[in-house]
Amino acid sequence: MRKPIIAGNWKMYKTVSEAVALVKELETIVAGAPVEVLVCPPFTAIYAVKQQLANSSIKVGAQDVFWETEGAFTGQIAPKMLKETGCDYVIIGHSERRQYFGETDETVNQKLKAALKAGLLPIVCVGETLQQREANITEKVIEAQLTGSISGLAAAEAAQLVIAYEPVWAIGTGRTASAEDAAAVCGFIRQKLGGLFGDSCAAEVRIQYGGSVKPENIVELMGKSDIDGALVGGASLNPHTFGNIVRFNSR
Repeated sequence: MRKPIIAGNWKMYKTVSEAVALVKELETIVAGAPVEVLVCPPFTAIYAVKQQLANSSIKVGAQDVFWETEGAFTGQIAPKMLKETGCDYVIIGHSERRQYFGETDETVNQKLKAALKAGLLPIVCVGETLQQREANITEKVIEAQLTGSISGLAAAEAAQLVIAYEPVWAIGTGRTASAEDAAAVCGFIRQKLGGLFGDSCAAEVRIQYGGSVKPENIVELMGKSDIDGALVGGASLNPHTFGNIVRFNSR
């Protein structure tokens, strides 16, 4: 039985003090929730947030990672550095990283392997643009991103992954894929994982939906059998709004 995972990607928001204040309030709101809860603050706030959450079940993740263990790579963060801050997860291949910073399926794959080696659990993002969806090549795009990003993994490694389906056209736009469309793509992803690693592995992998997730649509999304959680952007910056998403089954 896959345990749902609701993750908040804070992007480039929240100073250290703001981040600590947010999770201090959040941990009370989501205490006892029957889902795994994860927050992904900026690098600067990870350690402080982890310390605040020391007695909480809320997990902490990073928004990116580099693939080398150390070296002359100005501005980059190594997997072991994140691990020492207390990081549990790391987001890899978010569409904003692909769009603005030249992320490719090949670099996602390198980061993914480095993260796993360091004991971090990767959340691997895939998603199509509006132009690609309107051209009816969503599945082609998703398959290429998925296979390129997780190439070379053993089934046991793949089973640890979280895959986040985030249609680019729905991120921060207020537009959301219908629950049926989101479920169809998440089901397609699980089918492809089954072909690559076997059905038992595919059945273990948790698949999130991301893209303008809010309290008003989370119940319908989570009602779909192949959607195991959500990667939440803007709505995760408010502890009460995010708490309502996390507690979708008790409202």
